Amino acid sequence: MSQLIREEDREGGATPEPSSVPDDRVAVDLALQGGGAHGAFTWGVLDRLLAEPRIRIDGISGTSAGAMNASVLASAFANGGAEAAREALAAFWRRVSGGALLSPLKRGPLDVLLGRWTLDYSPAFLALDLASRLFSPYDLNPAAWNPLRDILAESIDFERLAASPVKVFVTATCVRTGRPRIFRNADVSPDALLASACLPQMFQAVEIDGEAYWDGGYSGNPTISPLVRECSAHDTVLVQINPVERPGTPRSAGEILSRVNEISFNAPLLKELRMIAVLRQVADAGRSEGALWAEMRMHRIASERMVDLGYSSKLNAEWAFLTMLRDEGQRAAGEFLDRHGDDLGRRATLDLDHLLEGI
Repeated sequence: MSQLIREEDREGGATPEPSSVPDDRVAVDLALQGGGAHGAFTWGVLDRLLAEPRIRIDGISGTSAGAMNASVLASAFANGGAEAAREALAAFWRRVSGGALLSPLKRGPLDVLLGRWTLDYSPAFLALDLASRLFSPYDLNPAAWNPLRDILAESIDFERLAASPVKVFVTATCVRTGRPRIFRNADVSPDALLASACLPQMFQAVEIDGEAYWDGGYSGNPTISPLVRECSAHDTVLVQINPVERPGTPRSAGEILSRVNEISFNAPLLKELRMIAVLRQVADAGRSEGALWAEMRMHRIASERMVDLGYSSKLNAEWAFLTMLRDEGQRAAGEFLDRHGDDLGRRATLDLDHLLEGI
C-alpha cells in the first residue's frame, strides 16, 4: 500500500456517528479515476458495491473512463436500480472490447509469450507512439473520428441520466484556461464524456459551447469538491487506478513515459486531498470555513496489482484483460468491505493528514 496515502488505525478516528439514512443503508459518494482500459478495474469495484446491501450510492465524480463508468451506472440505475446498473456496466465494457476487435493495437508476440498485458512491443503501438510525436491528431484524424462515440450512444440513455437519483459529476479540462469544467447530470452528453477522455496526442480537442476541452485528468482526476458541496453523503470512496508510488527509478523510455503519466494524472487529486486535509485542520481549530470538509470521511479502494501495469496497457481492450481487471476490482472492493464496511458512516479509513508531511 502506498506510503503517501495510508489507512488510519482502525482503533482510532472520530467517534462513531449514527447513520442518517432512513433505510439504514449508509450513503456513500464515489470518486473514480480515469485510466483508459484500466477503468475495467473500476467496473469490478462498482459491480461489487452495487451488490452490497449496506450502502447506497449518492453521488459519483469521475474523469475519463471513470466518468463513463459513472454515467453508465447512473443512467441504468434510474430505470432499473442496482441490478440494471450492473448489467449495463458489463454490456458497456463488452462493447468497448468488441469495438477494438479490428484495432491493430494488440499485444505483440513477446508480450503474449511472457504473459504480459502491455503493448510495449506491439508494432502498431510503437508506430502510433512515434507518429504522435511527429504529427497531431488534426493531421492523422482530420474527421475527428472516435469509436467511443457510438459505444456511448448505445450504452447510455442521457435523458434518464439527467433524471437519475445518482448525482454525476464529469470533469474535463478547458484548453484555453487549463481549468476544470464540471458537467452535471443534465449537462452530460457524449461530447462531455469524450472531452473528459480526450488525450490530446490521440484525439482532437472536443468543442462544447464554443470552448475546446481535453482530458479531465489534467485538472481533476477526479474532482472531489462537488461531492462535498452538493451531495448529502459524508463518506467518499476513492477508487484509485493510477499508483501514487512506484518503487525504483524508471530507466527505459516506456517506463519513464508511464511514470510521467502517473505523476501528472495524480497531481490534481493529491493537491485537492491536501487542501481537504488543511480545511479539516482549520475546522478542528474552530474556524467555520472548514466545517463542511471536516464532516467528510475519506476511504480508498486500490490494488497493488495496478503497479504492475504500464501506460501502454491502458490501450489494451482485449476481453481477457478487461475481465482480469474486473475480477481484481471485485476482489479489492470485497476486501475493503470486509475490512472497513463497518467503518462506513462512522469513521474515515484514509489518512489525509499524512499528505501534509514534508510540505
